[in-house]
Amino acid sequence: MLDELLGRAELKARIEELEEEKRHLERRAEAEEERRADAVSARQDAEERVNRLEDRIAELEDRVERLGGDEPDLDFRGVEPLRGARLDEVRARLRSVETEPEGALTAAIDGDFDLPDAVRDVLGDRAALASRAAPCVVCADDAGLVSAALAPPHPPEPFCEWGDGFALDDAWFRPTGEFAFALVRSDLFALGTYDGGDRKTTEGFESDVMNRHSKGGFSQARFERRRDQQIDDHLDRCREVIEERDPDRLVLVGERSVLHELRDLADRVAPSDAGGDPDDALADAFREFWTTRLYRI
Repeated sequence: MLDELLGRAELKARIEELEEEKRHLERRAEAEEERRADAVSARQDAEERVNRLEDRIAELEDRVERLGGDEPDLDFRGVEPLRGARLDEVRARLRSVETEPEGALTAAIDGDFDLPDAVRDVLGDRAALASRAAPCVVCADDAGLVSAALAPPHPPEPFCEWGDGFALDDAWFRPTGEFAFALVRSDLFALGTYDGGDRKTTEGFESDVMNRHSKGGFSQARFERRRDQQIDDHLDRCREVIEERDPDRLVLVGERSVLHELRDLADRVAPSDAGGDPDDALADAFREFWTTRLYRI
């Protein structure tokens, strides 16, 4: 009765309504935060798979295009990665081929231009496979005994020439001279100096970069800002190391999402998913880069 006379009953009822509304909004906010956290984690999982899926997507798109066209569904007789002694053996076999002065065709193609007429003539209806292997070096003879493409780490500028043997320069396939080789990821960096295939020096570091957004703590936006800033700081440090070393030649490999940030410093760039500690990751990336793919046409 006293509360009613003083108007407190109405106020108390209003307070209860507001508190219930507050609890409802808090529950909505918590649910929204969980959805955002789940979305961030899902996006990060997707990003981690991008590098592995891009090559597969390109392969499937190429197959769809061929199936939708008038060309028969051609495929390679075999595909093999070559490195070390096996690479030397295959190249030695190709170099041992001797023909008449105009019997062996060597053609470097990059996929951005139409195939040379000579490649189409010598490969016939399998010439489309050369385009699929590009950038590559095609080796074929006029008798049809040899028909292959090599996709080397350092493909040459496009050319097409007939000779009495196949022209296969060592520099396309093997590390030569002095150069630097670097691996960059969003949280890792490694740099080695080499003389040919021999590593002379190594340095590297790992940076503390937030990889996962938990359901508590930072909001999504704040998490993204902090993570992006940490990656930017990491890449700035990578750039400082490279510029301080100032190599005459630099091969840069690494994570696609960050590789473009440093590509202006490199003579050649390539994706790599090598991971682990800096020293092991650098060794894996180096071996992966200096691998030639053999396509049997």
